[in-house]
Amino acid sequence: MVRISSYSLENKIFSGRINLAIIFVLLLATILILRLFNLQISNYDYYAEESLGNRMRTLPITPTRGNIFDRNGKIMASNQLSYKLTLTPEKTTDIDKTLLEFKRLKFINDKDIAIFNKYRSRYKKFQSIPLKHKLSEKEVAKILLNNSFVGIDIEPYFHRIYPNKSSSVHITGYVSRMSKKDKSFYDKENYLGTSFVGKNGIEKQYEILLHGKSGKKQIERNAAGRIVNTKIIQKAQKGADLYLSIDLDMQKKAESLLKGKRGSIVAIDASNGGILVMASTPIYDPNLFVNGISHKDYKALQTSKDIPQLNRAIQGLYPPGSTIKPMVALAGLEQGFVKPRTQTYCPGFFKLHNVKRKFNDWKRSGHGVVDVKSAIAESCDVYFYDLANKMGIDALRDGLSHFGFGKKTMVDIPGERGGILPSKAWKKINKNEPWYRGETIITGIGQGFMTVSPLQLAVSTAALANKGKFFLPKILKSIQTPDGRAKEVVKNSIRQIPIKDIHNWEHVIKGMKATVYSPKGTARKLNRKLKYTLAAKTGTAQVFGLDAEEQYIAANLDERLRDHALFTGFAPIKNPKIAIAVIVENAGSGSLIAAPMAKKVLDIYFKKLAKKAAKKS
Repeated sequence: MVRISSYSLENKIFSGRINLAIIFVLLLATILILRLFNLQISNYDYYAEESLGNRMRTLPITPTRGNIFDRNGKIMASNQLSYKLTLTPEKTTDIDKTLLEFKRLKFINDKDIAIFNKYRSRYKKFQSIPLKHKLSEKEVAKILLNNSFVGIDIEPYFHRIYPNKSSSVHITGYVSRMSKKDKSFYDKENYLGTSFVGKNGIEKQYEILLHGKSGKKQIERNAAGRIVNTKIIQKAQKGADLYLSIDLDMQKKAESLLKGKRGSIVAIDASNGGILVMASTPIYDPNLFVNGISHKDYKALQTSKDIPQLNRAIQGLYPPGSTIKPMVALAGLEQGFVKPRTQTYCPGFFKLHNVKRKFNDWKRSGHGVVDVKSAIAESCDVYFYDLANKMGIDALRDGLSHFGFGKKTMVDIPGERGGILPSKAWKKINKNEPWYRGETIITGIGQGFMTVSPLQLAVSTAALANKGKFFLPKILKSIQTPDGRAKEVVKNSIRQIPIKDIHNWEHVIKGMKATVYSPKGTARKLNRKLKYTLAAKTGTAQVFGLDAEEQYIAANLDERLRDHALFTGFAPIKNPKIAIAVIVENAGSGSLIAAPMAKKVLDIYFKKLAKKAAKKS
């Protein structure tokens, strides 16, 4: 059977298909033309910039951290040129594979990888993330020879070092890697390229000054991701150099005297409140923290019973013991509870009316008849038991509060604790208990609830030496800006303690002088070839209370239950230049242990003073 074709129908169908194809082609061409118009004309500037961004990046330049010096220009913290291994995620095809290969080549280890992963989320993809810091020259050479990975680079940087190692660690503090908290706290733009910030001490207190201002650079990469050109857009501004009031020679001497002990020595310039010494032991090496302390070293610090990371000068709180007696005496004199010639008989104990308990004097045989001067010199407990009882706790608290006890000194270093200056209200709030007369008695000799820091003792002693002129302590002395200009820090704040009768102050100071120069003075052993005049007060503070008939025998007690040794003093007596406080934990007698330490530190100060005077003449 023969099929007859319909040519007209076939032509119609073919023409329809051709027209449909033409329309489809025209539609695609229109879309393409519109897209090209959008890319090449309408949004040319935007896409040109995006295209440039694929090979050009603006990155931060980390500023060089400022140095820290002592008052004489001796370095306490500085920087050393070093190298770090970095990885840029944007340019690395397979990060895990790259890390494993570098581990196989022994350039990094599991710890380096763990730290990298920990900090990875805090960086943008185009930023180089540190893999390993402080590379040796040998390591740098090996990596350069074996590195075939794009995105892995070696970059120079300045590594923070503390040349005096453990010395002054509680003053300078240290820098370490930025945490998430640090990232949120500091200015994001200025700290974009920063890896390390101050964690405590002066490094933290003056972080903004030491850090400086970040710069900007533009880098150009080729198709392989390698940097082919770098252009500085904005130079980084170096951090300021800080000069502290600390005397490094005196500081090291104080630390050496406290070696093997737990304690603190603080010395203050009595003329302006500048801190000359702030020693706290045990000490530790801050260099361990800079690139990340090992688990072993950190655990050793954290588990040590001696708590080496505690800055005892501002965070250690102790009963002040007899070192508080000059201030108690002054409070009693100024408020009219006693007069300079008022005498008290000391039989070796004190008793409240209708109370069986005895409050023993440290000298069981008693001191006999004493007045304010001899009571201070011989450290007669009974005189101060009696005075505290006459005053009552609230009057006693009011008198002692003028010397800054019970609150922070506001020294320019983080972490300070204020201590306790008790009262009836304080006990009610903190213990929900009434105040007892016996608690007033022991507060009069610096025992009971009262606690102070070594810095507070030094500051209050300086105020006593200056007859009421109270300087707020300060560590920062001056700043040297990047352009070389020296800028003195604003003078320390001063307040005047109210004075009713200046003679009262003079009588108390005479008592402190007699402590050193009187035949019965508790610090009379210091008066041997002493080349400067010294007023002082020794102290021994109990760690726990004894019953009336119980005798203190150090050898029978655990070492940490033994008395603390204390000493405060200032020199010279006329026109005081330096005040000092010493606390040695569980060391026993203040006159035997703490006093000789203070003298050795003071000797260095006055030797230096004599040399300066000789040069001028």
